[in-house]
Amino acid sequence: MKDPVTAITGITYDRESIEHWLFKGKKTTCPVTKQPLPRDSDLTPNHTLRRLIQAWCTHNSVDRIPTPKTPLNKFHLLKLLKDLRSPQNQMKTLRQLEIFAAENERNRKYMVEVGVSKAILSFIMTCFDKDQVSGLEEALSILHFLRIPSAETRQLMVENDKLIESLTWVLGLDEIENFVAIKSHAVIVLKNIIETVSSRVLQRLKLGLFKRIVGVLRQGITQQGINAALHVLLDACPWGRNRIMMVESGAVFDLIELELLTPEKRTTELILGVLFHLCCCADGRAQFLNHKGGMAVVTRRILEVSPAADDRAILILSTITKFSRNSLVSQEMLKVRTVEKLCKLLQYDCAAYLKEKAGQILRSHYDDWKDSPCIDASFLARSTKL
Repeated sequence: MKDPVTAITGITYDRESIEHWLFKGKKTTCPVTKQPLPRDSDLTPNHTLRRLIQAWCTHNSVDRIPTPKTPLNKFHLLKLLKDLRSPQNQMKTLRQLEIFAAENERNRKYMVEVGVSKAILSFIMTCFDKDQVSGLEEALSILHFLRIPSAETRQLMVENDKLIESLTWVLGLDEIENFVAIKSHAVIVLKNIIETVSSRVLQRLKLGLFKRIVGVLRQGITQQGINAALHVLLDACPWGRNRIMMVESGAVFDLIELELLTPEKRTTELILGVLFHLCCCADGRAQFLNHKGGMAVVTRRILEVSPAADDRAILILSTITKFSRNSLVSQEMLKVRTVEKLCKLLQYDCAAYLKEKAGQILRSHYDDWKDSPCIDASFLARSTKL
């Protein structure tokens, strides 16, 4: 033990261990007595045991455990929030809050409870109004650690409609140090906000937001940031005007380029999900077919990633063949072995609706493919009858 504390049940634990048990796990009981132990219960420092531990370390030539510092409390946090409103104290306060947020779950819990998330979001909007970049890195780092309560987000959106616009501005900052970390954190915060706002807000998103998101995907950010950016696009896809703006921003091309890098499983699922929605509009399909690697990479992912990826890939191919049916598309599907992959899928144990979609694609182009030397005509004929 480094910092022994006694719970209300009378049992002494190391502070870090019992706080992890309370704040991270689903347990709310004392590990020893099994009695109820609320997450906000007092943990009293056991000074006697700590001094005995330190004395033992000294006697046995073991590095002496330092006296632990006083844990963060809500009164201290409220004072820091007051200091945050003072321009002279802002940077010092932001750095202190960042340290506290990184330390442990207990600190993060208290920070959310006293309204640190809302205060930091307000600070970012102030930076946007003043075109000020100092403090942004620390502010976004704090939000990266904290959970942003949905109620606070909705309240901020009512009080000030510049929240999404402010984060869009951050995503466009190129002449700034540590821009990869800053933009990654900004897009993660944006994702958390987009998940909580109303459909009315999602219907009023602007072209600039999608251009900036596509820009950071092209520019390169952290893996977590990439997935967050894809989540934002996917959450905005149900509205046709958003899909049109994404296509106008060049999203189709850049998503295919990103997928060609063979990203992790979850990233592939998100990319294919967004591509399916974008291929539901004519310009999106045109961009998809104009990219020489589009059909190939979607075909290659079938039966190679996950059932979710199979679902999205087959839906993309079904949409393309339904609305963009011509000889060039048919030849491209032969060239990149799409026909072979669809026939193979029919032999696998997968969802019945996927087999039906694959069969529909094969039947719709049967006359184009039956005489091709690149495919076994008899096998193709059998597949179209499944």
